[in-house]
Amino acid sequence: MKTHDGRKLSPQAQQELRRRVVHAILEKKMFQTQASRVFGVGRTSIHNWLKAHRKGGDAALKAHKRGPKHQSRLAGHQAATIVRLITDRCPDQLKLSFALWTRDAVRELIETRYGISVSVWTVGRYLKHWGFTPQKPLRRAYEQNPQAVQRWLEHDYPAIRQKARTERAQIHWGDEMGMRSDHQAGRSYGLKGHTPVIPGTGQRFGCNMISTVTNRGRLAFMVFKERFTGPVMIDFLLRLIKQNKQKVFLIVDGHPVHRSKRVKGWVHRHRKRIRLFYLPGYSPQLNPDELLNQDVKTNAVGRQRPKDQPEMMQQVRSYLRSTQRQPQVVKNYFEHKDVQYAAT
Repeated sequence: MKTHDGRKLSPQAQQELRRRVVHAILEKKMFQTQASRVFGVGRTSIHNWLKAHRKGGDAALKAHKRGPKHQSRLAGHQAATIVRLITDRCPDQLKLSFALWTRDAVRELIETRYGISVSVWTVGRYLKHWGFTPQKPLRRAYEQNPQAVQRWLEHDYPAIRQKARTERAQIHWGDEMGMRSDHQAGRSYGLKGHTPVIPGTGQRFGCNMISTVTNRGRLAFMVFKERFTGPVMIDFLLRLIKQNKQKVFLIVDGHPVHRSKRVKGWVHRHRKRIRLFYLPGYSPQLNPDELLNQDVKTNAVGRQRPKDQPEMMQQVRSYLRSTQRQPQVVKNYFEHKDVQYAAT
């Protein structure tokens, strides 16, 4: 999710943005996570605005003119200690509730270590002055057949969509993924030219999930411990058709489990209720459910460090249930340029 830099807005625009966000949450019962996505603002900012509104109403949301830059409130030896800790340690090693060195994490470190409360913007100035920059790992590109992708977009999927309309079926996009406790997402501050390293804890654990999304905002999911196999897939498919009155057209990738004889045989026996279709190979960008996977890995797993597998599974389920209650969030996945073709 791309957030807006509110500092570039006029004071009046800042105040109106804050008012709209707060009223959307309090009057329209919008979840804070959804408001963060819809308005493009950070959840920390939303939390602070709600806290201010509870104390002083709309008047407390007024944007004040910012004064000149002020000197660091950290003494030289204190700043040197903070730099050393950020360079040598990870937040969770210092008993902070963060997986990466974000501005919020550094802010909490300063307050915990020295009892000094500073804003995230001040922390950003500190980090820049100390030579830290936000860094993010590069993604690996997938190999794919451009002709197969073009055929899917121009012929295969339009034919599936038309057939779904004829049979009054609903198209679901499905995928599965594994999650590990040592996964981290986002950016962590590190000295310029030195990519930060997040060491393993030695106590790694994980879980798996399978899910489907529709362009109408529906989400189905199952979180499980065991390895992804044919019986697990069939268990999920059985739940899926029970939850849907309409026939299900399920589009998935070419995972061996999806193409196994066991799964194909089960689908054939239940062909009046469900059909399987397969995406072109090495083309995850065509699947809207991949955006849910990315969302879960980033926000339910990548920014926190669960103590054990049950806590990790609970975090994932809780996040998915929250998303399930917000159909517009699911619909928003289909607005991504690579999957807009599936929005109708």
